[in-house]
Amino acid sequence: MKLQLETFPWHLVHPRYWFIWFLFFIWWIFAQLPYPILMRLGNFLGAVVFRFDTDRKRVAKRNIDLCFPSWDEFQKKKLLRENFASMGKAAFEIGIAWWWSEKRFAQLIKFEGVHHLNRDDRKGTLLLGIHYTTLEIGAAAATYICDKLDGMYRAHNNPVFDYIQARGRMSKAGGTTQVFERRDVRACLRGLKSGRALWFGPDQDYGLSSGIFAPFFNVAAATVNTTARFSRSANAKVVPFSHVRMPNCEGYKVIFYPPIEHFPAGNDLEDAILINGIIENLILLQPEQYLWVHRRFKNRPAGEPDVYF
Repeated sequence: MKLQLETFPWHLVHPRYWFIWFLFFIWWIFAQLPYPILMRLGNFLGAVVFRFDTDRKRVAKRNIDLCFPSWDEFQKKKLLRENFASMGKAAFEIGIAWWWSEKRFAQLIKFEGVHHLNRDDRKGTLLLGIHYTTLEIGAAAATYICDKLDGMYRAHNNPVFDYIQARGRMSKAGGTTQVFERRDVRACLRGLKSGRALWFGPDQDYGLSSGIFAPFFNVAAATVNTTARFSRSANAKVVPFSHVRMPNCEGYKVIFYPPIEHFPAGNDLEDAILINGIIENLILLQPEQYLWVHRRFKNRPAGEPDVYF
C-alpha cells in the first residue's frame, strides 16, 4: 500500500498525541543547529546510550565478535564504541534528512559514480542499499539523482511518528518520491517496470519465508531472495550504493557502483552469496557506521543454538 499524504490526518491532533508532537518539535529545533554542533551532540548521545543500553550493546558486541573473529579485543571494543557514537549522530542526521532545506542539505553531499545509474526510463533500477546508520541521509541524497525513487517502509506503531517519517522521506525530489509498505510487492514491481528506481536493503533478518541461509561474514544468515526476484521479474538492473559519513564534519560521500553483471544467476544460493559478499564489502568501507545492533543472526539453521543467548 502506498502511503498517502495528500491530506493531513486530523485525528492526529487528538490530545493523546500532544506529547509526541511536542517531542518532534524539540527534535526539529535541534535539527536547525549547525552541523558541527549536531555531530558533537551525537557523540554525547552515543556515549549515553553506550553506558545505559546494555541490551543493544550486547547484541552489537555479539555481532562484531561473530563477524570479525580474527580481530583482537582492542579493535572490537574500539569498533563497538565508535558504532554507538555513529548511532548517536544518526538521531540528528534523521532531522537533517527530513527537515533541512534542499539547498542546505545538498552542501553536505558529494556524489561519485552517478554515471553508473545511466537512467533509462524504460528500465527500472534496484538500488542495493544497506542499513548504515546514515540510512536517512543516503535515501534523501539518492532523490537528488533519482527523481523517480521509491522506497519500502515498515509502519511505525505510533501513527504520528509514522506520518512524520513518511512525510520526511517523501519531501525531497519535488515530492515525486513514493514509499510503500514493505509487503506491497506488486506496487514495488509496478514502479520498477515503469522505469522507476527502488531502494531495497536485503541485509537484515526477515525470516525464511522468502529466503535461505547464506554465509554473511562466514556465518549462516537468513537471506531474502527478493533482490534476485525483483530484478528478474521487472528486468531491472541492480546498482549497489553506499553513503558514509566523512571525518572532520566534511559531510557525506554517496557512491553508486557498477550494475551487478550476470545477475540473477538463477540459483538462489549463488545469488544470495553474491549479494551478501557485496554487502560485506560495503560494510567494510566504514564498519563503525553499520547498524550492528540489528539481530542479523536471529534465525538459525536446524540444530544451532541462539547466538544471542
